[in-house]
Amino acid sequence: MSQPVSKPIILQVGPYPEWDQTPLDSAFEVKKYFEAQDQPGFLAEHGPTIRAIATRGELGADRAMIEACSALELISVYGVGFDAVDLDACRERGIRVTNTPDVLTQDVADLGVAMMLCQSRGMIGAERWVRDGSWASKGLYPLKRRVFGRKAGILGLGRIGFEVGKRLAGFGMDIAYTDIAAKEYAPGWTFLPDPLDLARHADFLFVTLAASAQTRHVVNGDLIACVGPEGMIINISRASNIDEEALITALQNGTLGAAALDVFEGEPALDPRFLDLDNVLLQPHHASGTIETRKAMGKLVRDNLSAHFAGQDLLTPVF
Repeated sequence: MSQPVSKPIILQVGPYPEWDQTPLDSAFEVKKYFEAQDQPGFLAEHGPTIRAIATRGELGADRAMIEACSALELISVYGVGFDAVDLDACRERGIRVTNTPDVLTQDVADLGVAMMLCQSRGMIGAERWVRDGSWASKGLYPLKRRVFGRKAGILGLGRIGFEVGKRLAGFGMDIAYTDIAAKEYAPGWTFLPDPLDLARHADFLFVTLAASAQTRHVVNGDLIACVGPEGMIINISRASNIDEEALITALQNGTLGAAALDVFEGEPALDPRFLDLDNVLLQPHHASGTIETRKAMGKLVRDNLSAHFAGQDLLTPVF
């Protein structure tokens, strides 16, 4: 009598929605790291049998986790960002890495533009103005700033940055961008190779860069000052791209007009000083947070795992 084929054993770093968890549990033998009370002990016990890691972009996999999994072949990231994965440790051992690009691009761009509109037009405060009776007792809401016809800067014209630009074009905005080189697919937008020049141009500066050691704190005090007291910075990339200390200082003293942020260092335990600022819109890292996109992301994580264990080409390899 033949023995049943054993399922590949994978390490799941963080929880997924039920619509992803159920098929993941069905296809693989899943060791749930996030449920372990003693996580180092859990890794010591199960690490030698782990062949793949399923993680989320903000959770990643550090060197200690990778080294604990001596049979590791693949890390499949739920998210487009993979900066929280120790890529050097992976390269040293020939471990493959995948992510979930493209499927979340449109939703991230949507939220970035929505954040710009919401903050520029003061929509959070205006909603409170209605609810708390201020409209009836105090009259019209204080005037805010328009969006259409103003200047936008896009720092990083990759997939998401390009989709942001396409949306901004609908507002008749003067669009410029910075990247490592001019992009042929940018339809008449202005290429500015120096990020400082882009910041000087922009009423609204969108940060849409991939995160890396080279881009860490690229949005620093000098660049923030160039955006200026009438400008706004919108970050839908990674928190590490912005020097948060410089950003908070500029928001506090008015040398930057406003910010709209979906990502933070140490999230969800963000710097409490953000909570005291009325010129920043705070969002809970949910730019890809639609049912449609999250289902597509989860499927792509599983499809990459399945392709690997079937000896097929990975669908979306990082390397």
